[in-house]
Amino acid sequence: MEKVGVYCRLSDEDRYKKNKNDDSESIVNQKSMLLKYALEKGWDVVDIYSDDDYSGAGVFRPDFDRLIKDCESGKINLVLCKTQSRFSRDMEVIERYLHNKFIEWGVRFVSIVDNADTENEANKKSRQINGLVNEWYLEDLSNNIKKSLKNKREDGMYMGSFAPYGYLKDPNDKHKLIIDENVSFVVKDIFDMYYKGMGYSTIAKNLNSRNILIPTLYKKTLGSNFRSLAYERYGTNKWNCDTIANILKNPVYIGNLVQGKRTSISYKNHKSKKVPETDWCICYNTHEPIIDKDIFDYVQTRLGKNEVPLKTGKVHMLSQKVYCKECGRVFMRNSFKSKTIGGEITKKSYLQCKGAKKYNICPNHASIRCEVLEEYILDKINKLITKCNKDFLKKGYEDELLKKDSSESKINNLNKELSDNEKKIAKGRLYFKSLYEDKINGLITDDDFRNLRSEYSKDIELLKKRNEEIKSEILNLEKSQDKNLEIDNIIKKYKHIKELNKYIIDEFITKINIGVLDKKTNTRDIEIIWNFEL
Repeated sequence: MEKVGVYCRLSDEDRYKKNKNDDSESIVNQKSMLLKYALEKGWDVVDIYSDDDYSGAGVFRPDFDRLIKDCESGKINLVLCKTQSRFSRDMEVIERYLHNKFIEWGVRFVSIVDNADTENEANKKSRQINGLVNEWYLEDLSNNIKKSLKNKREDGMYMGSFAPYGYLKDPNDKHKLIIDENVSFVVKDIFDMYYKGMGYSTIAKNLNSRNILIPTLYKKTLGSNFRSLAYERYGTNKWNCDTIANILKNPVYIGNLVQGKRTSISYKNHKSKKVPETDWCICYNTHEPIIDKDIFDYVQTRLGKNEVPLKTGKVHMLSQKVYCKECGRVFMRNSFKSKTIGGEITKKSYLQCKGAKKYNICPNHASIRCEVLEEYILDKINKLITKCNKDFLKKGYEDELLKKDSSESKINNLNKELSDNEKKIAKGRLYFKSLYEDKINGLITDDDFRNLRSEYSKDIELLKKRNEEIKSEILNLEKSQDKNLEIDNIIKKYKHIKELNKYIIDEFITKINIGVLDKKTNTRDIEIIWNFEL
């Protein structure tokens, strides 16, 4: 007597269920068909295993696990399914169990519709072909879903499960973001405080002192199922530096969507992996911004520079800007107290090479007063503004337009090459499928298959490598386009600057190099590296 385990599976929830926990109509039909078949054969049905709403990719299914354990223990010796794909669409799983473990355990596999039967050695190839077709189905389905998501992202649709803090999903269009007026002011405050020189921790303290809910808790008040692993792990209800940093880095607040930064490893492995920046999906002006673009761009120039705030909570205007021309190390800021003629105590700040002061390995020992350096910088910036008159800017503008036309032509050519390569890769993939079918059907030998596959794989790898190079070239060209007119955009804001602040210094200057003090002339080289080419 055959001891049968009836296995049923459906991947999509049946819309006609009365209750979510009820078996779907399709599962009920599968059970009815399989039980009738077992009865006609005179087989003893030991148990029924049913996985409703589970995919056929992989083996992460509760009743499937139970079925396998019962096969291994000898409780059942025949697995009965409607089709082989109900058991699994994964070729690896088919090979592991139908053609390996089940033989070892003395378990027979039968599927009714496609006539799979492991007791019949003659239909092994047809089972393998079915397994391969099912595998391709999963792969194609996965690719189609990814393409569909990519198309929606490229159309400017928001595809996230939860709206970013400061926004809500439009009730009339779940793929569009609208400003959440209840908390958008918090986002504005965060950017404003950082713009004015405050550090992460100072901003966090400010928000906590005002009893403003962190994003996770705020979303819960809206009835959202949003989960934060950090919140669940540490249980903190306070704003922290990481949360502040994530908000400051997110271009969603200037009306842009950057999506597709992570993807699953494969249709079999759902763990996520990072996507190269060249493959991110970026759409501009998809929704109303909360933050002005100039403020956002300035904030991005400061992020990641390891700026240490002063005791006031603000970052000094020269932080991470001044370096030693001799050893390349940053200049440290210190202060000292001094008495005026009237006996008043004042505090003076100075900068000194870290290599000389902390490690004593640099000859650039002499310090420089902050106020002296600031006066020097202010004078240089104002001279630059005077020098860059209208004729200079006009000529520079015309030159940059020519560069822009050239860049756009290059980008168009690169995009065409990229598209052609993608078509070749897709065509090669279809070729490989037909090649595999020929091998299964015995039309070509294993050696021929391996040789042809090797040649095909080399060609595909070369095309993929070239595509990565193309994407990198396009990204660099697009970045250079953004910088081409930077000098015009910056200088036209100012006529004459009376007082420096961190924003002005960051706009004009990348780096300041300080040379060794000449004791005879009491002078030293000061080199300013501007943010643009003059």
